[in-house]
Amino acid sequence: MKTLYLIGMGPGSPEYLTMQAINALKQVNVFFMLEKEGRGKAELLKMRQTILTHYLGNTGYRVVMATNPARAKTVDYQNDVQVWHDEKRALFAQLVADELTDGQIGAFLLWGDPSLYDQTVSLIADLTAHSAGQLEFIIIPGITSVQVLTAKHKIPLNRVGESITITTGRHVETCSTDEINNAVVMLDYNASFQRFTGQNMDVYWGGYLGCADEVLVAGAVDEVCDDLLRIKSQVRDEKGWLMDIYLLRRRINGAD
Repeated sequence: MKTLYLIGMGPGSPEYLTMQAINALKQVNVFFMLEKEGRGKAELLKMRQTILTHYLGNTGYRVVMATNPARAKTVDYQNDVQVWHDEKRALFAQLVADELTDGQIGAFLLWGDPSLYDQTVSLIADLTAHSAGQLEFIIIPGITSVQVLTAKHKIPLNRVGESITITTGRHVETCSTDEINNAVVMLDYNASFQRFTGQNMDVYWGGYLGCADEVLVAGAVDEVCDDLLRIKSQVRDEKGWLMDIYLLRRRINGAD
């Protein structure tokens, strides 16, 4: 039997790995790293390699690189995602078949926690279900960017008696503004927080959380919106990529 570890590595710095994750790293024979297209891909791969070097040195394991399939962007979003997932599933199957021998352990280092907005778990689960007992997988949870965001801004994630929503920029871009009261927004490429000016909202934003070049912005959306749009554009232009997340919180009776 072959085994795959899906290891949550936190936001990218070695110090955010849990002891469980570190112990799992030491058992792995082959680490699979998927390369994305565009500027910044070298830095993203280097962050993973830094984690391996920090805890394992440079020997005793192999690193196998593969090109991450790109998602098409047509008017049919659901179909685009389905095709993309099919391509990734096929790639995972090929990597397992070609690069792992029976009894070996392979691993993917996944940003944050594997359970939060990462379809790798579902795709690997599907492969395992169709492997006739020849593949198993183990999830190693990690520290999420949600936790790091609230820690850096020194705020609680939820308020007393109030729920918290974790959603995507795609949803926040189109939903009624009345729907959002206390929400963490991920994968927001279009800065949807700007829809919430005049809505008595605060924003707590973080880019490159847990990294040396981390950037934080917080304040009333009405007051920081322009600066935040400028900062997002500037850092993305400088590095070629941006991983950011923010919390939108409606003030209660004028207070946060």
